[in-house]
Amino acid sequence: MKLNSIYYLLILFFLTGCKKDFLDAKPSSDILTPSSLSDLNGLMERLSLYGTGGMAHIAADEYLIASDQDYFALPNATQRNGYIWASDIYEGEAQRDWEVPYNQIFCSNSVLKVLDEKSFSDKKESDRTRGWAHFNRAYAYFDLAKNFCKVYDKTSATTDLGVPIRLDPSVDVVEQRATLEETFDQIFLDLFQAAKLLDPAVSPLNRNRPSKAAAYGMLSRVFLYQGNYKDAELYADSSLMLHNHIIDYNQISKTSATPFGYTAAEIIYYSAQVVNTYILTVYGNAPAVKVNPEFYNLYESGDLRKDIFFIKNNLNNYNLKRGYTGGGYPFTGLATDEIILIKAECLARRGQIITTMDKLNQLLIKRFATNQFTPIKATSSEDALEKVLLERKKELIWRGLRWYDLKRFNRDGARITLQRSINSITYSLPPNDSRWVFPIPDQEIIISGIQQNKR
Repeated sequence: MKLNSIYYLLILFFLTGCKKDFLDAKPSSDILTPSSLSDLNGLMERLSLYGTGGMAHIAADEYLIASDQDYFALPNATQRNGYIWASDIYEGEAQRDWEVPYNQIFCSNSVLKVLDEKSFSDKKESDRTRGWAHFNRAYAYFDLAKNFCKVYDKTSATTDLGVPIRLDPSVDVVEQRATLEETFDQIFLDLFQAAKLLDPAVSPLNRNRPSKAAAYGMLSRVFLYQGNYKDAELYADSSLMLHNHIIDYNQISKTSATPFGYTAAEIIYYSAQVVNTYILTVYGNAPAVKVNPEFYNLYESGDLRKDIFFIKNNLNNYNLKRGYTGGGYPFTGLATDEIILIKAECLARRGQIITTMDKLNQLLIKRFATNQFTPIKATSSEDALEKVLLERKKELIWRGLRWYDLKRFNRDGARITLQRSINSITYSLPPNDSRWVFPIPDQEIIISGIQQNKR
């Protein structure tokens, strides 16, 4: 992890066109980072494009591999083993879902160290850069916690294992795993600091740059994952006060393979999956993969999402079109639709039936063809919650959220079991199984000696 961090930082600097003296050798374990605000922002700009991992999508239930032949033809063990939740997923392969977030954390720590040690005349820009670094560090730690830790449970979080917490760019100090509670404490510290420092409004043309609206939206997402619905609702409201744009899908092409772009109005913060080696997660024509028919069949007549989201491949199966991106990698950032659904879920969980349906219908009326939408009603708080979670399943497909939803639902008693069938063999993942937590890569265990997850 330490060597890879240095390597990727160097690559980042050269890719962003940095000066020859951007990095100078030092005899200590620290690495000198860019010294101007422009350089620091350039590093954070590139860092944001690295996004999140793809393992959670591989393990979730939104898709199926089209045939046994396609399964055995997958190019690496991680995808084959991840699909069937094998105990040994990686078989020695490099694991970017662990590596990339720690590279992001390393770079964020480097930026924060420069800001701590040097004064800049432009205080406003300096604060914005500091907020950006805190946001990126929190985003990376949350991604790690969701993948490599048990689902957050307040009854056991003080003893459950979290991830190693690094707050300094020095590379020769090995940190053991913090508790899960300590890991989330750090995530919240970073997000609250980011919320204080970042600009309120989303940047229209640079949505990979976080804003106060993004920090609030991320707080809402993290609190929802924890099961803290009171604070999830509070910060959903705070985010929507700053950014509440909803796209009218009647204005979106149903035939285009790229119906949205990087600056789609609903985007609060742009991030994408790190999926350059994962064909199971890509957008577009991918005959080896098909959208799970259980998901595709959920969309009713008049629901524009059915044509806007999906495209039929040459085997007459459905793949995902490119969502809030112009590229082939799934969007995993924050958007208004997710925040509205968090708000609606929290309302339902506290029994506000009418308000829940009002909030849900506020979104859905923009997803159906004109004059073909009948507002949804609920007969009880349980019915309201069921309807919200159904729409969450439909609206946020392929956004890297389903695996984490399944983990929190099972924590709360849903008892969901996943199944796959390959070569006439059925593989199952029952609730509360240890395989809901991904193993830490073997290379990291060897280098640092940190405790491995049980599989």
